[in-house]
Amino acid sequence: KDRNDRDFLFFLPHITTSFYYSLITFSINIFNGIPVVLLLHELSENEGDWSILPALPGLFAAYGRSASWFFFMAEETAVILSALLVVLSRYPEWFLGKRLHDNKASIIHHYAFSEDPASFGYPDPAAGWAVSVPLCQRLSERVQHENLRSDFTIDLPHEIALYIWEGGNGPELTAVPEFCTQPSDNCATTFTTYLPDCGPPVSKSKVFVAVKTCERFQSERVPVVKATWEKSAGLLEYYSDVIDASIPTVSLGVPNTDRGHCGKTFAIVRRFWSQAATKADWLLIVDDDTLISLPRLRRLLRCYDPEEAVSLGERYGFGLMQGGYSYTTGGAGMVLSRTAVSRLLSSGCGCYSDDAPDDMVLGRCFTFLRVPIIHNPLFHQAQPEDYAEELSSLKHAISFHKHWNTDPVTVYRQWLHDTDPRDEL
Repeated sequence: KDRNDRDFLFFLPHITTSFYYSLITFSINIFNGIPVVLLLHELSENEGDWSILPALPGLFAAYGRSASWFFFMAEETAVILSALLVVLSRYPEWFLGKRLHDNKASIIHHYAFSEDPASFGYPDPAAGWAVSVPLCQRLSERVQHENLRSDFTIDLPHEIALYIWEGGNGPELTAVPEFCTQPSDNCATTFTTYLPDCGPPVSKSKVFVAVKTCERFQSERVPVVKATWEKSAGLLEYYSDVIDASIPTVSLGVPNTDRGHCGKTFAIVRRFWSQAATKADWLLIVDDDTLISLPRLRRLLRCYDPEEAVSLGERYGFGLMQGGYSYTTGGAGMVLSRTAVSRLLSSGCGCYSDDAPDDMVLGRCFTFLRVPIIHNPLFHQAQPEDYAEELSSLKHAISFHKHWNTDPVTVYRQWLHDTDPRDEL
């Protein structure tokens, strides 16, 4: 049917020959009910469309006259369209979703609402969230005429809710009980998992793990790795600024820096590529205070083709409103296919200094090379307590980061440890 006859706009995730996580959107007219379904990554050539705000002016221009609502969802979200139409008909406009809130001031939200973290709500993307066309118009006009307060996109649902709230001048999120992540009566949406079953996990020999450490921290942090997830690795090396045979560590000849670590990371990438005995399909680079479930990661990697250039992890953005770039944040773990490593090294793109931010430089290079920066919410840059208790991505989490004020071994056992016999393959 002609798109003018439709009234919903669905935004769907990035789907190619491999499994990609992104967002889906659809536009809906509640009087017609036939949705227009869009994949956000196909809307334009703009790298930042996944962060929603850069895409809004184009969405409103294309569908604002024919739609009543824009509905954003993950590709794993299931929608009962008839039920969704009934739900949306109850609300005149604005901003709807399954409400999450922080239980304490969170570093990933820049400690916003520190006096009362639960007072501010933001949507769980797994349940889907809706923006009315009048609100979309208002937001589109702001996007085109105002500068964003931050160059960074870190936690998209919270940042979208903050932008819509507009310091108290805009609407807060309206909690909709029919937007669900667990099946129950009267649900208009439900959710499966961010860890799909694409077949048996890739073998341990296909994943090479590089742990970045240094003389200052290796005596404290490496024992945690050895007590938790090291035993799940088939191929692993520790990279430090000194050689310690008791660990053992490998020195790459790059001095340790207080920040950035770009020189060390690119040395790791070159070593991975040059080692004739290591023909692993995947390179995982983690910090020495990263906690990770390698069995879950190997299950996820079955969904991707290592013959394609892939950069996978928790996606952040820098300067996306001004034509910037995306990157996978280092603390959560950065996964590169061998093909992506090949393209990176053959391009000549690299560090402008040894202490440049390694994850951002990799993202800038891959954006230039048109290598997709693939987001999966199961990677986490922060600790479990920094996230809302009901956040869907905490179930089957792949990684967390930092040992601050916590027992990392307990965190690993509670959130990341698996006993599936397939994990030993």
